[in-house]
Amino acid sequence: MKKINFIVILITLLALSCKKDKKEIEEPTQMEQVMAIHDEVMPKMSVIGKLVGELNDKVDSTEIGLKYEAAKRDLQASHKTMMDWMQGFGDRFNSDEILNGKELTAEKQEWLSEEEEKVKALKEQINKSIEQAEALLKKE
Repeated sequence: MKKINFIVILITLLALSCKKDKKEIEEPTQMEQVMAIHDEVMPKMSVIGKLVGELNDKVDSTEIGLKYEAAKRDLQASHKTMMDWMQGFGDRFNSDEILNGKELTAEKQEWLSEEEEKVKALKEQINKSIEQAEALLKKE
């Protein structure tokens, strides 16, 4: 009898630990995915600042100087787009919704889908502007 009780307890514990493992492997929520993209590109704001400084020293009225100016403007536009996106996102969602997974209304769920598309486009814009500026600076 003790052996059967032990086996039942062991199976129960194994089943509970499997449930816990499944919970830990759950897919991230849409909010978590949006914030992950933000967290991925946010550190690139310092890269943008550094590149703008490097390009700024090279801007002049020559053909290559005008290319430096265009690359600088693209970087600055990417930076502004990031700041504007964060402002708009913060206006639409509160900290409980962003950080604590508070359930969203149907309207806010639609907004989140819009914001996901915006942040994906923003990521692409930031990466492209950095890539182009770095390539231009390497041509020297």
